Amino acid sequence: MARIVTLTMNPALDIATSIERIAPERKLRCDAPRYDPGGGGINVARVAHALGVDALAVFPAGGAAGELIGHLLRQEGVGYSAIPIDGFTRESLNVAERESGQQYRFILPGPELGGHDQQHCLDALATAAAGADYIVASGSLPRGVPEDFYARVGDIARRLGRRLVLDTSGPALKHAGTGIHLLKPSLGELEGLLGHSIQGEREEEQAARGLIEQGRCEIAVVSLGARGALLASKDGVKRLPALQVASKTAVGAGDSMLAGILVGLIRGLGLGEAARFGIAAGAAALLATGTQLCRPEDVERLYRTAVGAA
Repeated sequence: MARIVTLTMNPALDIATSIERIAPERKLRCDAPRYDPGGGGINVARVAHALGVDALAVFPAGGAAGELIGHLLRQEGVGYSAIPIDGFTRESLNVAERESGQQYRFILPGPELGGHDQQHCLDALATAAAGADYIVASGSLPRGVPEDFYARVGDIARRLGRRLVLDTSGPALKHAGTGIHLLKPSLGELEGLLGHSIQGEREEEQAARGLIEQGRCEIAVVSLGARGALLASKDGVKRLPALQVASKTAVGAGDSMLAGILVGLIRGLGLGEAARFGIAAGAAALLATGTQLCRPEDVERLYRTAVGAA
């Protein structure tokens, strides 16, 4: 039985390629593409599986892209429950320009999901997550899905007695409700939730502490990019430094970090050490190319580095 069950309402078929130079008005002949199953929860499930924890991804799927996501997950050995829909699963394109070293990311909108499709996803989640340690709801919401959808996921988690982990942004985050076990916003997402800018370390720590005091969540991990992360809980707020690596891409770094935290907790690490393991997973994702996620050997190596530096 899966220890982690994820829900991705707006999955994507991630396509990565490269080209010498991007220019307008020309046919741009790219290198051979790489295809990966993508979307927040799917990425979390993939990383958790790669790190040795059983995970299952629940997501709506339609059209050729939806079928290919399932095929790719089967190849990786990741369990999944794909909910058939009439619309077409979106695609995203990552193009690396070799001349400049820049990356260009083109994200297409997802399909519109009606009420029946939404309920089918929730029903599948409830069935899959009955014995899980964690329910992870991650990513954006597609058209047609109400802003308070993740509050409905929270209702399922409470009914099942499971711990809800949420990673989203914008209105979906603002209307997600309270009682979430672990919330993982970036600093920008936290500013959007609060409705004002956050200046300086003191305000960062106050904002993270406020998430706990307001009952939004039991644990908050606020990503600070190159400055690491803030870990907030009932025991206070702690700063965790970033690991310095030669970054090739930022694709999937946040999802890898979240998966790493949960894997660390399932392994029996304390909260602080699990957060360090998550930071190592996020840093390992920066070493990948295109739409690849972190490699387990890089995660373990970087975690040993983080422990040694602590």
